[in-house]
Amino acid sequence: MDIKEHLKYSENHEWVRVEGNRAIVGMTDFAQEELGMIVFAELPEVGDELKAGEPFGSMESVKTVSEMYAPLSGKVIDINRSLQNNPGAINMSPYDGGWMIVLEISDSSELDRLWDAAKYEATYGHE
Repeated sequence: MDIKEHLKYSENHEWVRVEGNRAIVGMTDFAQEELGMIVFAELPEVGDELKAGEPFGSMESVKTVSEMYAPLSGKVIDINRSLQNNPGAINMSPYDGGWMIVLEISDSSELDRLWDAAKYEATYGHE
């Protein structure tokens, strides 16, 4: 399982890379391994307002369908459109080419609720 030190993590297996008042969000390596080959990605629309903890889309794999949950509240300012034609990019490159959405963070205090890499690994690294 690949865990990046510079990212924040949600207990629902989303990673967050903060750049100023923006957050790039994707699915963790652990989650994509658990799901198996992802065959369809449903993402929100640019302009959608998301609330932390609420579903923002879903991933369909050969095994199951899994909802994705917003790790932070904010406005969707970009989505990874390439996932429409190549959802398997999440499996191949969950932290780079497989990113899902970019949020304009509306409440930066919510960042304090996210986990660091050490806590994420301690919680899920031994399953």
